[in-house]
Amino acid sequence: MESRRPGGRRPGNPPTREAILRAAIAAFTEKGYTATTIRGVARAAGVDPALVVHFFGGKEGLFQAAMRAGGMPARRLVDAVPGDPATLGERVLRRYLELWEHPEDGARLRAVVGAAFTSPSAADLVRSFLAEEILRPMIEAASLDHGETRAALVTSHLVGIAYLRYVLRVEPVAALTVDELVAWAGPALQRYITGPPPALPHGGAAPGDPGALREPPPPRAPGGPPA
Repeated sequence: MESRRPGGRRPGNPPTREAILRAAIAAFTEKGYTATTIRGVARAAGVDPALVVHFFGGKEGLFQAAMRAGGMPARRLVDAVPGDPATLGERVLRRYLELWEHPEDGARLRAVVGAAFTSPSAADLVRSFLAEEILRPMIEAASLDHGETRAALVTSHLVGIAYLRYVLRVEPVAALTVDELVAWAGPALQRYITGPPPALPHGGAAPGDPGALREPPPPRAPGGPPA
């Protein structure tokens, strides 16, 4: 008796996973995080919703995988790393704005940033992705201390600028040219990236410094030596 080989792709093979991911990127870009559903992505990919859950665990996992995929442009911020560390802030901001100005890349970035403002869980994923997977390694590659703090501050600045300029279109931020915006905001990013940690009261250190847990000096007695 002749055996029959099932036609088409087997459920669960790598091409199927990639098809789901492509459908998810398209859905998040066109509909946003809130309106995208597991069923809708599964329908677009031609698979059962259970297979989406099998690969990605749910909507949050699917969104996280979409951000990490090559189809999402945020990873291209690393293109700005080579060069003088003293101008890294300006290069990162310029590269970031160039991605936003691109019609296709900008639409995908709007999906990512829009998700951060519509869903707390998505916001956590966006912050973690930008800070931990892109900006912190960039900063640590430059042998700078306080990488986590610096990356978080740069992330907050980048997301805030993009939201005001490209989502809310707040003036005059929306009307500035890329060169003007880089001239205004680039030095602030540079301060976050390479500036010295702030001096804290009582001779303390910035969070993460070895001296951060140092006890403050004892008070002086009126008119006398230190207690």
